Amino acid sequence: MEFKNGLGDTAIQNVMENHPKIGEILERYEIGCVTCKVGICLLKDVVSIHGLSKEQEEAVEKEINEYLERPTDH
Repeated sequence: MEFKNGLGDTAIQNVMENHPKIGEILERYEIGCVTCKVGICLLKDVVSIHGLSKEQEEAVEKEINEYLERPTDH
């Protein structure tokens, strides 16, 4: 997975702290990182370990990258 700005290599707790909208995107795909108390998984790993199909993984990646390209949403 390739996320813009190297965000894939960032701990999910930091991603969601800086980009709460990404938590909303993950929740739509039943990835429950918003409620996780640990939060040290990297964004790229979070998506890959949740048993999504290749198409779903690609959709998550695309949706997050499109969000990151919209400067007014950050």
